[in-house]
Amino acid sequence: MLTAVAMLPLTACNDPRISFDEFLAMQNPEVVESAEASHMPAGAMHPMDQMLTPYKIGAGDVLEVSLTGIDGPTLTNVFRVRVAPSGNIDLPLAGEIPVMDMEDFQAEDAIKNAFVPGIVKQATVNLTVAEFEPVSVLVSGAVAAPGMVSLRRTERNLLYAVLAANGVSSSASGKVTLHRVRKPDEPVTYDLTDPRQLQDALTISPLQNGDIVMVAAAPPNTIYIGGLVNRPSPQQYPPGVNMNVLQVLASAGGLREDVYPSEGTLIRRMPDGEDVHVKLNLKRIKNGQDENFILAAGDILWVPETPGTKVIDFFNRNLFLRGGATITYNASGTEFLNTNSRAALLRNNNLEDQFNPFGFLDRGATLNQLGAAGRRR
Repeated sequence: MLTAVAMLPLTACNDPRISFDEFLAMQNPEVVESAEASHMPAGAMHPMDQMLTPYKIGAGDVLEVSLTGIDGPTLTNVFRVRVAPSGNIDLPLAGEIPVMDMEDFQAEDAIKNAFVPGIVKQATVNLTVAEFEPVSVLVSGAVAAPGMVSLRRTERNLLYAVLAANGVSSSASGKVTLHRVRKPDEPVTYDLTDPRQLQDALTISPLQNGDIVMVAAAPPNTIYIGGLVNRPSPQQYPPGVNMNVLQVLASAGGLREDVYPSEGTLIRRMPDGEDVHVKLNLKRIKNGQDENFILAAGDILWVPETPGTKVIDFFNRNLFLRGGATITYNASGTEFLNTNSRAALLRNNNLEDQFNPFGFLDRGATLNQLGAAGRRR
C-alpha cells in the first residue's frame, strides 16, 4: 500500500511554473512589421535600399577617364582626375564637369555630353573609380584583426567596419558599440544579430575619421544545474557551443538513480528582466516525446525534490535500519517492498525476521551444512 502511495504522481496545487508548450510558444513569437515600415509613403525608398544601391561618386575619389575620339577617331586619351569638394572634375577642353553622387554610367554620359557635339562630333567614354576617398576608424575588441581600418565612402557603417577587421572572433557577442570622436560622451550600442538593430546600424550617419568601433565579447557560456543530479555544479562551455537538456544532464553525471526523478524546472531570464519558470518532463524529453531543446547561457536547470522522490528517499534511508544495525543493500526501498519473495518475509512475525529480514539466507546455509554432514556419515 505504501509503495502505491509513493509511486502516485503527486503535484503541488499551485504550481507557478508554465508548461513546456507555453515556453515553446514564447520562443517563437510572430514577426510583426514595424509601424514605420508598414506606413511608409508610396514610392519612398527604404533606408536599407539606399544603402544597397551601386556606388556613387563622391568628393575625394580619383577617377580614371578614357576618352576615344578627341585627338582622332581611334586615339584614346586617359586622364586621372580627383573629384573636388564641389563634386566636379576638370578635364582638358571641357573644363569642370559635375559628377557628384552619380553612378559610373551616369558620369560617363555627363562627360560625353560635355564633349559632344560642342567640342567633337563623336567620342567614347569609359570611367572607373581608381581610388576611393578613405575614412579611417579604429576597430577593437572581439574581432579577428583589431586595429585601424579604411572604409570607402559608401562603406562607412558598423557592419563594413567589422568586416574590414576580418570579421568577429569566436568569442564575440554580436553587440557593437560606436564611440564617435565628435561625440565622445554619447556611445551607441547595437546588436548586429538582431535584424532590426542591424538595419538601424546600417542607416546611421556615416562614420568619420577617428571614430571607434568596439565589438563586445560574449559573456561566459555558463549553465547552472542542481538538484537531484549526481554532480550539481555550474557547467562552463566555450562561447558558441550549444548544449541541450540531455547533454547538460549527462555533464552533471546524470540523474540520481536512487530516487527516480523525472521532473525538472528550467529558470530562464527573459529580455525584459523577468525570470520564467518552466516545468519539464525529463522522461518525455529522454524518450523523444518532448523537444530536447538548446539551453541558453545563464539558464538554471534544476531537478527538484517532489513528494514522490521524498517518499522513496525516506524508504531508502530508513527501511533497513533494524535493532541499531544497518544492513547494506543496493536496491531501493520500493524495490524491496515490490519483491514478492521478500515482502512475504514481512508476514512472518517471528523475532528473528524482525531483526534480520534476510535471515532465511542464514537458515538455508545451515540446512545445507547439516545435509552435507549427514551424507558424509
